[in-house]
Amino acid sequence: MMTPLRTGLAAFALSAVAATPALAADYKIDTEGAHAFIQFKVSHLGYSYELGQFRDFDGSFTYDPDDVKASKVNVTVQTDSLDTNHAERDKHLKSAEFLDVSKYPTATFESTQFVPGDDKNEGELKGNLTLHGVTKPVTFEVDRIGGGDDPWGGYRQGFEGETTIQPADFGIDMVKKLGPASENVELYITFEGIRQ
Repeated sequence: MMTPLRTGLAAFALSAVAATPALAADYKIDTEGAHAFIQFKVSHLGYSYELGQFRDFDGSFTYDPDDVKASKVNVTVQTDSLDTNHAERDKHLKSAEFLDVSKYPTATFESTQFVPGDDKNEGELKGNLTLHGVTKPVTFEVDRIGGGDDPWGGYRQGFEGETTIQPADFGIDMVKKLGPASENVELYITFEGIRQ
């Protein structure tokens, strides 16, 4: 039989454990299961849009629902994996006129800060994008889609984000080659991460 003192200590210990916030967890972006996408959209002559994606990339992130400001993301993209569903266009975009993938085989994003919105499941993810050998700060508008157990015994979190960049900032003159409508490129990302 527990004494009142032991009962009190046990209750205190349990309450302390319950009050302890969840620790930040590391997640690997699930590219192997094709639950992650990096897509882009650019105007074609102001008449329509060209859509494409990068098929080969990997990355990881850290996420703590009790401290979302501490969230971090790192992604590396193989630029030669660009795919717009048109072989000749892809060859042109990969050439020295645009991405110059033989000289710059990777593009990277490394976050520096997450600023939550009124809802902690959304906010601004700030970081440095390195593309075409140039590093510039960019900000993604991010939404947490959801998280929880998966059918294979793992635990996942899913997010989406978007931003707009100007390729000229990275030394890629889209306007000179494709006209003023191509000044901006919209980037859209969505991914699930598997807790490690």
